[in-house]
Amino acid sequence: MLDSFFILATEAHEASKGGFGLDFNLLETNFLNLAILIGLLVFYGSKVLGKILNERRLQIANAIQEAEERQRKAATALGEEQQKLTQAQAEAERICQRAKDRAATLVNEIAEKSRQDVERLKETAAADLSNEQERVIAQLKKQIAQMAINQAERQLKEQVNEDMQYLLIDRSIAQLGG
Repeated sequence: MLDSFFILATEAHEASKGGFGLDFNLLETNFLNLAILIGLLVFYGSKVLGKILNERRLQIANAIQEAEERQRKAATALGEEQQKLTQAQAEAERICQRAKDRAATLVNEIAEKSRQDVERLKETAAADLSNEQERVIAQLKKQIAQMAINQAERQLKEQVNEDMQYLLIDRSIAQLGG
């Protein structure tokens, strides 16, 4: 196909000398073609390129505005969150202080209750000791009395004979009024 194109171009060149044909003078045709191409590119390309650049500039400007808006919103959100953090830290400090105060109060209450319990135990122990002492004293008195009675009976049995018994009985009757 390329061969037939060259054949047609050669015949047209020979026959044309004044008509339409292909000019194979590369230097002249390239400058002319280049000038036309540059003219078309400048004429149409400037509009297209200007439009493309303008759209790109608008896109970049919109992206910058959106980024600035997001940055502003993020800064606002950061400020709010920092304020919430500060409030939370203050609340945590208050809770911690209340817990310390409550712990100190409980320590004092427990110490006072322990002191009262110790006093009560001392009083109870003293009362128990006093009761036990009285019981022991009563038991000792009873044992001493029993021992004294036993001793007296033994001495009486040893010292009192039948004559003495009659004499004691007569005195007792006389004292009673008989």
